[in-house]
Amino acid sequence: MLNSSLSINEIMKLFKTEYGDPHSIMGMHESVIENKKCVIVRQLIPNAVSISVVDKKSGKKYSLEKLHDDGFFEGIIPRRTKYFAYTLEVDFGSGNVWKTDDQYTFEPTITEYDRYLFGAGNHYRIYEKLGAHPKEINGTEGVAFAVWAPNAKSVSVVGNFNCWDGRRNMMRLLGESGIWELFIPGIKEFDIYKYQVKAQDGNIVNKADPYGNFTELRPATASVVYNINGYKWKDKKWIKQRETTDRYNVPMNIYEVHLGSWMRVPEEENRFITYKEAADRLVKYVKKMGYTHVEFMPLTEFPFDGSWGYQVTGYYAPTSRFGTPKELMEMIDAFHQNNIGVIMDLVPAHFPRDEHGLARFDGTALYEHADPRRGEHLEWGTYIYNYGRNEVKNFLIANALFWINEYHIDGLRVDAVSSMLYLDFCRADGEWLPNEYGGRENLEAVEFIKHMNSVISESCKGVMMIAEESTSWEGVTRSANDNGLGFGLKWNMGWMNDFLSYIKKDTVHRKYHHNYITFSIMYNYSENYVLVLSHDEVVHMKGSMMYKVPGDMWQKVANLKTAYGFMYGHPGKKLMFMGNEIGQFSEWSEARSLDWHLLNFYDYKNLHTYIKDLNHFYLSEPALWEMDFDPQGFEWIECDDKDRSVVSFTRRGKKREQQLAVICNFTQTPYEGFIMGVPEEVDYQEVFNSDEVKYGGTGRINGKLLQNRHLPCNRCQNSIEITVPPLSFLAFKPIFNKNI
Repeated sequence: MLNSSLSINEIMKLFKTEYGDPHSIMGMHESVIENKKCVIVRQLIPNAVSISVVDKKSGKKYSLEKLHDDGFFEGIIPRRTKYFAYTLEVDFGSGNVWKTDDQYTFEPTITEYDRYLFGAGNHYRIYEKLGAHPKEINGTEGVAFAVWAPNAKSVSVVGNFNCWDGRRNMMRLLGESGIWELFIPGIKEFDIYKYQVKAQDGNIVNKADPYGNFTELRPATASVVYNINGYKWKDKKWIKQRETTDRYNVPMNIYEVHLGSWMRVPEEENRFITYKEAADRLVKYVKKMGYTHVEFMPLTEFPFDGSWGYQVTGYYAPTSRFGTPKELMEMIDAFHQNNIGVIMDLVPAHFPRDEHGLARFDGTALYEHADPRRGEHLEWGTYIYNYGRNEVKNFLIANALFWINEYHIDGLRVDAVSSMLYLDFCRADGEWLPNEYGGRENLEAVEFIKHMNSVISESCKGVMMIAEESTSWEGVTRSANDNGLGFGLKWNMGWMNDFLSYIKKDTVHRKYHHNYITFSIMYNYSENYVLVLSHDEVVHMKGSMMYKVPGDMWQKVANLKTAYGFMYGHPGKKLMFMGNEIGQFSEWSEARSLDWHLLNFYDYKNLHTYIKDLNHFYLSEPALWEMDFDPQGFEWIECDDKDRSVVSFTRRGKKREQQLAVICNFTQTPYEGFIMGVPEEVDYQEVFNSDEVKYGGTGRINGKLLQNRHLPCNRCQNSIEITVPPLSFLAFKPIFNKNI
């Protein structure tokens, strides 16, 4: 090695990628050598044969000396004492000359204010700063990289543009922020990269970008440079309407979708449907079927198909399984243009241990708790976020805002909230640590949830935050300002469990379990509930919905029609998992398509038609959704007729004429001349009957005007005489005189 102005120690730290501030010695610097002012340039580019500095103004070239075979170059520029603008010409031999601006001449792209806000946990657009962002700086195009790794000895950007060599693009640490930053000229969209992180113990791991906007297709794990800006949205009308709509008093029947298995393309080796194809096929299907929203199981990047997306490694990257980020935007835009909202599952409860992911990111428990009693889900084999660390909270809150702001998502369903709230979740005694007051509540997680929901409530008008929370935690949908968690809606897991337990019973035994379908009203107004029949209920040997219900094929279909009708009549918003509307016998699997071929057969086609008509009936009747969270919107007509397994009730909208009287028969026994109480002293008309022949029913309908008998029945002062078919759902509407 020839003489250098740097010490051997400094040069060796560069070779070993252990220099925390390479910008301070690399590139061009004004210096004083032997009492003379000069300009000195240093570069470390392995495999380079020669490097020249080219003055941008004059075009004059200055050669650097190669001081080490591994590619360390240095040179004093003769007769120059001040910094000047320049480019580099790097000769790799065989005529391969690379011209580039020097990465070490650019100022940081992360300001001190950015660092302050991030450290405080309040930089809600931190995703615009951290990650990889194509941009032009002083006329030079390239990519600004930034990553948080406060305990790393060093961090480099590695990728297909530098032979994955960590010495080529070493990052600098910005003060005490823990953020490493580097602008690399010449990097282009779709270049692949990772961060090479060297821990304090010398261990080196290549990590995907926590804030990366795109990734390679699994099983590859690198991040992909991608510019998410520039998509021209066409949903301005939808967004404006969303911001001004009272989302609690509008219809909401959600179609839950796992995009990888909704519909495969069999003629092309059973491949996934793409975002672009879904923008046509899925949008048309959801609109035809009469759903108001589609809810996607996680579309964020994940490595293992069998996790269904719930073990996320790319929180800011839509999975590349189905296409590019802008193609996902196009799909969401298509839903909006067809007046269909888009909800996406968010997973801030845990993350997987995959080496390229967040686990032990800088060699320490950075995103997770170090103590396994706080930091690991042993049952799931995943890590738990450290909700007490500001930068981690900022990562998660900004992530929620990212999908809302950049992808126009209308709602986020937060997965596994219960696992966040309780320190002893799925833990035996001795496997968890109590909070500072000796309790089991995760106070840091509670504060994080309130913070996230408050920010979104204030800044994202009309966006829904939905909790999957399976316990009796009080105030899940109460405002954070009122000591609640601040969600807008909560999945009603209690109703789901009771409801499924009931419909599994043989019809002759249901009278012994009548409270399973009536108890939910007792607590119905304690939260803003969504009634759910989700993916979790049709996997892992639980059986499909068609499999759950008893009887022969006719009885199974009739059971499902009655069950779904009762669900749509019950107060609360609705969610149905894909495939429930088909009635397939096989359990759902992420590895194959739904059994669409069943629609060629009579029974399945009838059920499918019924669900479509039930959806559209629901949309057309304000009584079924306008007062979901107001006790005045529901009243039992008869809830104690357990011997006949019949329930009846009134649903009301804001206008008197909008009300409906609903009755459900959960047995195979038909009832002729059935006397049903009604709340109004007027005649009634049947407006929906699940027993119609077009739905595969027996055709027992109430076709004539049903005259009011003016005789008390049940809890009402008036009544009508009707036919109640076996296993049926019926709805009646009062016919008011114009003068009333």
